[in-house]
Amino acid sequence: MYIIAGLGNPGRRYVNSRHNVGFETLDAVAAKYNIDVKKVKFNGIYGEGKIEGEKVVLVKPQTFMNLSGECIRDFKNWYKTEDSQIIIIYDDISLPLGKMRIRPKGSAGGHNGVKSIIYQLGSEVFPRIKIGVGAPENPDYDLADYVLGKFSAKEIKELVPMAVKAAEAVGEIIKNGTESAMSKYNG
Repeated sequence: MYIIAGLGNPGRRYVNSRHNVGFETLDAVAAKYNIDVKKVKFNGIYGEGKIEGEKVVLVKPQTFMNLSGECIRDFKNWYKTEDSQIIIIYDDISLPLGKMRIRPKGSAGGHNGVKSIIYQLGSEVFPRIKIGVGAPENPDYDLADYVLGKFSAKEIKELVPMAVKAAEAVGEIIKNGTESAMSKYNG
């Protein structure tokens, strides 16, 4: 059994923002595997289904980014899932727009949503799919303003194929493991 969580912030204000690329990518996973993400529990919107014959729960925490770990912890405890079977999808400013990097574990790398998950789980050992949103061109630009800023129409066109690839990568992680997905999708 796997929990697949896309990180973001709830509410219309944050739709198409860089920080919500995890939500948008989770929507691509849901569409690919025909899973409705509409139920509400543990401060999250979720849906249950199957990917590669394995039971999965797709989750969008509604706690706002910095408290994402609370929602993930509660789903983990309810479904009695191992940390290694929790896949987190989130934005990464250190990757160029539209690039993806899969890792089996690691630090938060300055991402507050991942920091919250590590704190709540007491572990850094969970697979993650990082989606590149690029960094601000001006190094003096406020990072919070940047990640909460909206994608342009051109940027969205670049991200759509990445969301589709990330959905495929989720299936690869479940079917053949994180190492296989890394060798297949880390470019």
